[in-house]
Amino acid sequence: MRRRPFTLRGRIRSFKYAFRGIGVMLASQHNAWIHALATLLVCLTGWWLGISSAQWCWIVLAIVAVWTAEALNTAFEFLADAASPDFHPLVEKSKDVSAGAVLIAAVGAAVIAILVFGPALAARVAK
Repeated sequence: MRRRPFTLRGRIRSFKYAFRGIGVMLASQHNAWIHALATLLVCLTGWWLGISSAQWCWIVLAIVAVWTAEALNTAFEFLADAASPDFHPLVEKSKDVSAGAVLIAAVGAAVIAILVFGPALAARVAK
């Protein structure tokens, strides 16, 4: 297999494709809209509470984990639908597992949010 040479134009083109993929995910996946709203609310809450840089690291990691899981789930679903347009029980199971990965990431992100925001919210309420 012949490798293409590294070029700046090729790298810029790869960013175009990546942004197009994010757009496809946002346009086609209702759960991505929920993740977008949750991302906005979490970022606003972190700003409002004035969390530390270290706490922001955990929040950003949680956000990235959920978005990555959602993107991979979306890609997997598209690929599975192309490979097997008709119903197949193994495709159904694999899609369920992929969706489960998103759920695991989202639950983990919620736990991180509770651990980071909980004490800060309690301190705000106690004032």
